[in-house]
Amino acid sequence: MFEDDPHTPQSVRIALKVVPGSRRDQIVGPLGDRLKVKVSAPPEAGRANKAVCALLAAALNVSERDVEVIVGHASPEKVVRVTGRTASEASALLA
Repeated sequence: MFEDDPHTPQSVRIALKVVPGSRRDQIVGPLGDRLKVKVSAPPEAGRANKAVCALLAAALNVSERDVEVIVGHASPEKVVRVTGRTASEASALLA
């Protein structure tokens, strides 16, 4: 679920299961080997991806520009890279 990014120092990759179009934005918790996240934004024109990045940025206390979807732009299963946090820091803040 949380893995230090070997290509970018001081960054973590987080595997997500995203549910767009939910009633509210929330980090639900672990779901198998992924972190389940719900966002109210629809899965249209990248809105859900932007909402996911904003939600994670707020939870991890980093800037939105430090959170980037790197795998699964059009899929509910995504991987995001968060710059400025390690895997252990992200796990402590999100789990």
